[in-house]
Amino acid sequence: MSKDHHSYKHEVETLQAALVRYQLATIQSGERALVVFEGRDTAGKDGAIKRVVEHLSVRNTRVVALPKPTERERSEWYFQRYVPNLPAAGELVILNRSWYNRGGVEPVMGFCTEQEHEQFLRDAPRFEAMLVEDGVRLIKLWLDISKAEQAERLEARKDDPLKTLKISSLDQVAQKKWDAYSDARDQMLRRTHTDAAPWTIVHTDKKKAARIAILRFLLRHLAPKDIAKGVPKPDPDVLYEFDVDALTDGRLER
Repeated sequence: MSKDHHSYKHEVETLQAALVRYQLATIQSGERALVVFEGRDTAGKDGAIKRVVEHLSVRNTRVVALPKPTERERSEWYFQRYVPNLPAAGELVILNRSWYNRGGVEPVMGFCTEQEHEQFLRDAPRFEAMLVEDGVRLIKLWLDISKAEQAERLEARKDDPLKTLKISSLDQVAQKKWDAYSDARDQMLRRTHTDAAPWTIVHTDKKKAARIAILRFLLRHLAPKDIAKGVPKPDPDVLYEFDVDALTDGRLER
């Protein structure tokens, strides 16, 4: 094991131990937390989520990755099928993709109409404001990746039998529709970044650095002060709060 890998593993385990302490505190306090993981294909959502939940209580932690909606669900209020998955007292819920499918995948792939997309962009901030006003601790993470790194990871999936389950039909168009996904992302971030529910950007070309940054960020924003104060700040070159300038100054991959 290399020195760098040993250092990475040690820091991850230290942060995971702090997450366990955080969860013990929230079980006592009844706090509700909801973390949205969004990003481009291969940006590392699954790996990051795994490090977050690895040692947490299965009774108080849920990772939700909803399948495509049924015909009945398509006729419902768009946010309706997400509501039953919201956290109860003492729970941490992680959405591995979320209602923001309608902010990116659906309009790019033609799975929703322009009117449905526009209505979503208007409604999402209002829906999230209601959650926050009701006491839900909401964190939204956008995992960003470069086009070249995405191409390498997509190719690696084809050759690794252990990654077969990660292959989807969307993989085939991720590179071809790169620009369309960039435009949808930019509009989504600009329209749904609010004071109540801001977006946080994570650069994920370097997986280990991204995972550590995410663990630090979650602890510093969710954990009680006595736990959070001992957690270092995330690397600002890896993780930062979104602002409109990021759309044009090169911080977001195009």
